[in-house]
Amino acid sequence: MTPAPLAFIYDRCTSRGLRARSELDMRLTGCHAYVDRMGWVLAGHWLDLGDHAMGTHRPQLGNLLDAMRAEAGRREVLCLIHTWGRLATDDTHRQVLQRRIVEAGGWTITSFGETDRHGARVAPVARRL
Repeated sequence: MTPAPLAFIYDRCTSRGLRARSELDMRLTGCHAYVDRMGWVLAGHWLDLGDHAMGTHRPQLGNLLDAMRAEAGRREVLCLIHTWGRLATDDTHRQVLQRRIVEAGGWTITSFGETDRHGARVAPVARRL
């Protein structure tokens, strides 16, 4: 039996205020619920904060990609984001980051089921208890 995909959750947040943190927590909660609903295995979550959330240098995304690359040969890996804007609001920048995920052996999906996986039909995985 093929192991369930390994989900790597990514998000970013530029603000340090209480409202921004609350919104971030809600997005992460939604992503965790999506992982559970799909029957995937959670690898963890990586967050770029402050200036790192806006620029092209994203240290935590780089760490996520390193971890994803290490697992990609053993099982299916994916990067789960709440919405496409969580990677980048600029389409060109977002596509560059999505390409980095593909190069690490994975694919990207939002917590609303939108994916860049070619020919994808994303369906829940039956869990073995």
